[in-house]
Amino acid sequence: MSAEPKTHSVSSRQRCPQAKGLESVAPLVRTVEENPDPIPTTIKGTVPTWINGSFLRNGPGKFEFGKDRYTHWFDGMAMMHRFHICEGSVTYSSQFLRSDSYVLNSEKDRIVVSEFGTLAMPDPCKNIFARFFSHFQTPKATDNANVNFVKYKGDYYVSTETNYMRRVNPQSLETKEKVDWSQYIAVNSATAHPHYDREGATYNMGNSYGKSGFFYNIIRVPPAETDAAAVDSADLTGAKVICSIRASEPRKPSYYHSFVMSENYIVFIEQPIKLDLLTFMLYRIQGKSFHKIMTWEPQHDTVFHLVNRHTGKESEVKYRAAPMITLHQINAFEENGFLVMDMCCGDDGEVIGDFTLENLRRGSGEEMDKVYMTHEELHDDELLQYGGLEFPHINYDRCNGRPYRYFYACGFGHVFSDSLLKMDVHTKELKVWRYPGLYPSEPVFVASPKATEEDDGVVLSVIITPREEKSTFLLILDAKTFAELGRAEVPVNIPYGTHGVFNVMG
Repeated sequence: MSAEPKTHSVSSRQRCPQAKGLESVAPLVRTVEENPDPIPTTIKGTVPTWINGSFLRNGPGKFEFGKDRYTHWFDGMAMMHRFHICEGSVTYSSQFLRSDSYVLNSEKDRIVVSEFGTLAMPDPCKNIFARFFSHFQTPKATDNANVNFVKYKGDYYVSTETNYMRRVNPQSLETKEKVDWSQYIAVNSATAHPHYDREGATYNMGNSYGKSGFFYNIIRVPPAETDAAAVDSADLTGAKVICSIRASEPRKPSYYHSFVMSENYIVFIEQPIKLDLLTFMLYRIQGKSFHKIMTWEPQHDTVFHLVNRHTGKESEVKYRAAPMITLHQINAFEENGFLVMDMCCGDDGEVIGDFTLENLRRGSGEEMDKVYMTHEELHDDELLQYGGLEFPHINYDRCNGRPYRYFYACGFGHVFSDSLLKMDVHTKELKVWRYPGLYPSEPVFVASPKATEEDDGVVLSVIITPREEKSTFLLILDAKTFAELGRAEVPVNIPYGTHGVFNVMG
């Protein structure tokens, strides 16, 4: 580090202003109907005619089956959203992912597949002995891929954090085949946040464990072969583990959501959010859901593992930092012999368990204030009035792994984001889009076709309005000025989502 960090006697979470009188965000986490056939939107302002493609979004959209209710926001059934933008007009469509989890739950009209925070109960129609022994069966990992859209060899998949993905059609949102990572390489899971290099290869991380210990594995999927025949099927052939990093504590490995990649290095961040494997193996007997095995253990340092992306060799030097939590990375680059990593991080990992649906559905005012999640300072005190930031995006095609100047993110003045931010990392200047009662999704940058500067383009975000029924809209901001260009109003309710991408159409 070239500069000394600020030191404070209290955590940044304690120094954040405490919000008061927050409105209820319960409408953001309610079940909605799907709209498989594209419906028109109402345009206010202008949508630049050069935008030609689909803004694809993912996230939970169904929170109950029959009389059974999910416990955690992460458990909701995956719903895919598509805003198709062409010649200044926008249509909207959505579909539930036809995962095995969704299909089985629908057939039984109850929750029969366990999720992150909800344990599926034994079938009440079975006799007492069958129900008893079902507690001892290892539950299959869910294929409810509700986190992100990702690409491998040119194909789109929806992904979560298990070993299963689902290939999808980005135009029709049709659910295609289920893909099991463990059928290609020796991993038991993979993240929903891969990185892409300029040659077309995709990198990800996955776990493996056995008699020799617990490992964090760096995965590389090669580019699609240019002369390969076009086949309508999943293709992860050639995927391989390029490096295996041994966990510091084999029985209590760290949880991770993403990782860092620069032009020459991959960095895995081993943070003190721990997974208790013994509890995991026994959790069916104990009646605990998966999120109960995650614990914040700040007595441990954060360890940075540095790996050469080209050789797969891990550095013998381990870099340490104070205990912190990080979910999403902004960017990383090499400059003057240093590796610079920009991340959204905080010094209090207790927040990881706050997204239960009970908390998110609290009423307005004091009831909502009780579960307000304060957020972590990243640069100076100006950010505190917007609650800190998350869901960062950059001009990825141009700047990933390279020096950059701008990133876009959500500000969290509420338990869900209530503003959009543009940060100039050179000057620390902040541009903000924020209006009471409007809750934006993760901002996605789309470069203009004749872009010369890094921020030539637009930022897209879906804005949810819990105060009003059926008044969600797609927001288009000028990425340079952060001024609103236009919005496409959708006459249906849309729940709050997770991540998304822009799919350019030819």
